Amino acid sequence: MKKLILVTSPPACGKTFISKQLAKTLKHIVYLDKDTLIPLSKQVFIAANQEINRSSDFFETYVRNVEYTVVIDLALEALEYEDLVLINAPFTREIHDLQYMQNFKKQVNDNGAELVVVWVDTDVEVCHQRMIDRASDRDTWKLEHWDEYIATRDYNLPEVLQQEGSTDHLLIFHNSSDEEFAESMKAMEEELLK
Repeated sequence: MKKLILVTSPPACGKTFISKQLAKTLKHIVYLDKDTLIPLSKQVFIAANQEINRSSDFFETYVRNVEYTVVIDLALEALEYEDLVLINAPFTREIHDLQYMQNFKKQVNDNGAELVVVWVDTDVEVCHQRMIDRASDRDTWKLEHWDEYIATRDYNLPEVLQQEGSTDHLLIFHNSSDEEFAESMKAMEEELLK
């Protein structure tokens, strides 16, 4: 059975590292990272003469949702040619919206695949340190306004993902330490290669 694997969590939980390790382990997989769209999105800010701020109203209105639409469209197209497709993206709002997740699952199912969600569970303070360490300009506002930013993020497993009909499979990847990472990677490999 074909699988669209969505690796998701709030920023700096380790999605990208985990996604790339899973892609290497699983082989014969199409790897898609929503962050690959960031250079294109930056050009939208420039063309509109707006400050590059991925937390701004402009980003929310004109850029954010289009990035998600594009990465999903690419994934569905890739399923025509490969049995495993992995999307690395936060889906910050979407994973709390049952109707969105049900529609997403239906899209995936209609393309002859299962939707497998891998939720990355990481301690908030570990995420904060990772964001500092990666020193990315996309995190500048978040780090400068950490208390304000963190108040808008929920690092707990979304209730929607636990509801029937929102996914075909839900897997939890614990990632607050090297030991957790190793144990979770082994469990993921066994589960995703079934």
